[in-house]
Amino acid sequence: MGDSTDTTLPTDFTYTEARRVGISKRRLYQLRDEGRIEQIGHGLFHRTDTDQNADIDLIEIAVRAPRATLCLATALARHALTDEIPPGIDVALPRGQWRPATSAPAIWHSFQPATFDLGRDVLPLTTDLSIGLYNPERSIIDAFRLRHREGSDLALSALKRWLRLPGSQPTALLKLAARFPHTQPPLRAALETLLA
Repeated sequence: MGDSTDTTLPTDFTYTEARRVGISKRRLYQLRDEGRIEQIGHGLFHRTDTDQNADIDLIEIAVRAPRATLCLATALARHALTDEIPPGIDVALPRGQWRPATSAPAIWHSFQPATFDLGRDVLPLTTDLSIGLYNPERSIIDAFRLRHREGSDLALSALKRWLRLPGSQPTALLKLAARFPHTQPPLRAALETLLA
């Protein structure tokens, strides 16, 4: 980025981190004005010399909430299991964890800590930052589990698409659903209807 001090910054960093490595406030805003860094939230910056196609909204969420995990319609869309475009980014955190304020359009959901990591994968965002992403099976289970809020159409259409995918295993889906006792019966009934 120019001077050696600037290259000590990670791809995404806070104002405090920049000050800690010796970059003055004046220099930081000079780098922003030159287009060498981009401000992506209050006190949060992204180096523009790396990861040109980075999703700035997801970066902000991941930096502000390291346990953040894409879920529900957002996760289903990432897995091509729905055409629905959610009004915001569905993000799960373990119940009881603080929900940070973001400029990104996050829709926060609280999931039980005991089952939070089930089906949780990692989606790389930059060379040194990632965000959680529920796998297709967990995303379908959550759509069924929260169908009273998300609508049963989302769950059923995602399940139909998933069943058409090569390698989809209904028994594996039901095995994971067993960890969510109230979800397994409606999911089993839907599978029986669709596979009949």
